[in-house]
Amino acid sequence: MGSTSEHQTPTPEPESLSDLLGGRRGAIDATVPPVAFAAGWLLGGESLPIGVGAALVTGAAVAGWRWRRGHRPRSVLVGLLAVCVGALIALRTGRAEDFFLVQLVANAASALAWMVSIVIRWPLLGVVVGAVLRQRTRWRRDPALLRAYRLGSWVWTASFLLRVAVFLPLWLGGQVVALSVARVALSWPLVAAVLGVSWVVVRRSLPADHPGLRHPVLPGETSAQAVQVPQRDSAGSPG
Repeated sequence: MGSTSEHQTPTPEPESLSDLLGGRRGAIDATVPPVAFAAGWLLGGESLPIGVGAALVTGAAVAGWRWRRGHRPRSVLVGLLAVCVGALIALRTGRAEDFFLVQLVANAASALAWMVSIVIRWPLLGVVVGAVLRQRTRWRRDPALLRAYRLGSWVWTASFLLRVAVFLPLWLGGQVVALSVARVALSWPLVAAVLGVSWVVVRRSLPADHPGLRHPVLPGETSAQAVQVPQRDSAGSPG
């Protein structure tokens, strides 16, 4: 009886990319300052200083709230920095639509970076998930995982291109309110959709007997051996 229970390894439910990466919370937080900017701009009679002030106050409030809740300071500060940069650009140019220029440039740069990462076989989805799982580059030596991450990375690339395709004409047309609406519509709803779709793409791209993202199968290993190696490593590590 004892030997049977020892050899039967429970198979956990596969984690989703949403579980591993989060993302929705940060995307929701990112929509608050742009909405506050557009609301302040409209209520102030299209006053740029009022819109900027509303965005900065709400951005600082969101950052302070997250910080007090124990969230990572880096992600909190990056979100607040983006708001500050957008506000400075808008004040500098005197164009309210330029508050959204940071998002436009960031999404164009992200789309390019993700496409390059796929071409050079260092898909950013694998880099990010591998870092979260503390695998370093082990995932990349698994041909099945590498292929799955490359396919999943195309989903993220498409989301950045979609934002650029929507933001660019609105920015060129000076559509401040429409930019704010698009910022919300293409933020947390899109992030949630991309997390779900890319997870389906990754899982369906893996062989049926693959042990999952946490257990890369290296050349010469079987799926069972890939599961056992991390367990031996953790058991042998000093306490």
